[in-house]
Amino acid sequence: MKKAWNMIDVPVYSLVTYDGEKVNMNICTYVTPVSMKPKQYVVGVYHKTRSLRNLLENKSVVLQLLHKSQVKLVNTFGKKSGITYDKDHYLRRYHHLENWKGYEVLRNTSARLLLKKRWLKVTGDHTLFLFDVVAHQSFDQEILTLQHLRDNRIVRI
Repeated sequence: MKKAWNMIDVPVYSLVTYDGEKVNMNICTYVTPVSMKPKQYVVGVYHKTRSLRNLLENKSVVLQLLHKSQVKLVNTFGKKSGITYDKDHYLRRYHHLENWKGYEVLRNTSARLLLKKRWLKVTGDHTLFLFDVVAHQSFDQEILTLQHLRDNRIVRI
């Protein structure tokens, strides 16, 4: 029997963080809307990552709800570290980027949220960030989920 936290199907997000002109993207499933007014999200970011380093230096990020057609990006965004792998180069080489609200983001996502950091709390192996939603846009309801990752044998939980 699966553990309780592995029984549910959750959306798969990618958090876009920035280091100057360089873009970094990761995979996030520890993402939860926590308030309707103001609209706020909590995102858990794994320790010892480029995403965490970038988040500590910047106030704004973009949270992307991935489209199910983007399942192959999970290996690059989630299984390769931005500390040792240049995701900015990869994204530019394969023309995956476009501009949205003045930020470079991934093309063809299901939705995007521009977030402003409110606070953080170091916990376990992740740091939790509370963000205010500054802007958002939805494009497609065909979202990538944890079950898609299981079905494609990207994760085994």
